[in-house]
Amino acid sequence: MLLTRFFLPVLKENPKEAEIISHIYMLRAGMIQQSASGIYSWLPLGKIVLEKITEICRQEMIKSGANEILMPTLQSAEIWKESGRYDDYGKEMLRIKDRNNRNLLYGPTNEELVTEIFRTHINSYKELPLNLFHIQWKFRDELRPRFGVMRGREFLMKDAYSFDVDYNNSIKSYNIMFMAYMQLFKKMGLKAIPMKADTGPIGGDLSHEFIILADTGESEVYIDKQLLNIEGSFLNINYNEDLQEEVNKFTSLYAATDEKHDASNFDYKYSNLIKTRGIEVGHIFHFGQKYSLPMRATISDRVGENIPVFMGSYGVGLSRLVGAVIEANHDQKGIIWPKEVTPWDYNIINLKCGDIDCDKICSQLYNAMNKSTLKVLYDDTDERAGAKLARADLIGLPYQIIIGPKGIKDQLYDLKCRKSGDISRLSYDELLNFVQTNK
Repeated sequence: MLLTRFFLPVLKENPKEAEIISHIYMLRAGMIQQSASGIYSWLPLGKIVLEKITEICRQEMIKSGANEILMPTLQSAEIWKESGRYDDYGKEMLRIKDRNNRNLLYGPTNEELVTEIFRTHINSYKELPLNLFHIQWKFRDELRPRFGVMRGREFLMKDAYSFDVDYNNSIKSYNIMFMAYMQLFKKMGLKAIPMKADTGPIGGDLSHEFIILADTGESEVYIDKQLLNIEGSFLNINYNEDLQEEVNKFTSLYAATDEKHDASNFDYKYSNLIKTRGIEVGHIFHFGQKYSLPMRATISDRVGENIPVFMGSYGVGLSRLVGAVIEANHDQKGIIWPKEVTPWDYNIINLKCGDIDCDKICSQLYNAMNKSTLKVLYDDTDERAGAKLARADLIGLPYQIIIGPKGIKDQLYDLKCRKSGDISRLSYDELLNFVQTNK
């Protein structure tokens, strides 16, 4: 991509309305623009990252055996009245009337709607287990929307819903999603820590939050430091196996948010316990027959008896994850994208556009790299060198290739690693060899 053809409205100064790093850098890097309180337009750079994160999540859901559907943003109030949540959910739910005076709502979640889909089409235990997921915008009218996409009112979520014939099988489905979450966060270059959580307005008897550790995180968390070192076989899990043992690797060690933490454990019982900060990026729930009972979502079991199905729900805040990645990967100069979600792999920076030799080398390199699977942003703008280098650090691509008159003279060009700040001086052929061996 040529930067002269890309819409990237960067800001030189920190916006006054932004309080946390991710909000500051997303505004400064031209990733988002506020439309209303807690509601944002996603500009090209932001949308590229959001789509990469979304696709990683989608592919892991499909790999785990889930089926993708797409449910509407607007839902009928009647199904929420069936479940008993219409009046209980509170002011976060945006309630609407259409021209025929029918009650609708902008969905904050989809347990009721997916249960209606299930009860319309599924009748027998032979059709289970079933997991349906979709990726859709949600709206929750937060009392105090803040921190940009970290606590907005409109947000993109992946939510999945499992259906099983009995409790034991529903726990197996829960464990599959638990490990799928560990997998998909790892594939985004993130270290997620699962923690027992309150079930809140979703309800149920079992719930886990997935927390990304970050110094600027909104929540205090307490974890056994051994959790930081667990990698193991979950990176190559088989979703057809019973995953209880894999889940136990994480749940057997202490991890709690500030709300769930038992302070007496901190000083006396757990010598490995550390206190840090984190950001919630996913939440899973097992709630059994909470929705299937009142909504009469039943199946015929093995002996021909009609029973309410057992369910769970599983959410990932995809738009929130963009902010979480930045909170966990930045420095004082800007964003440092992990290679797994970076919008481009390399940033070619022409320090003197209009110079025949600089233009020639940059174009040759850009064309050669574009023929491979690498994604390249070429800064071909006619701006001063300092502004280009500052912008490159702000948008945070993994590598910068810096070409100017001095490099042309020496036939050596700077390759900068954004994360470490290390700079290597390489010949043209050495540059090409590096990018081909570091895909």
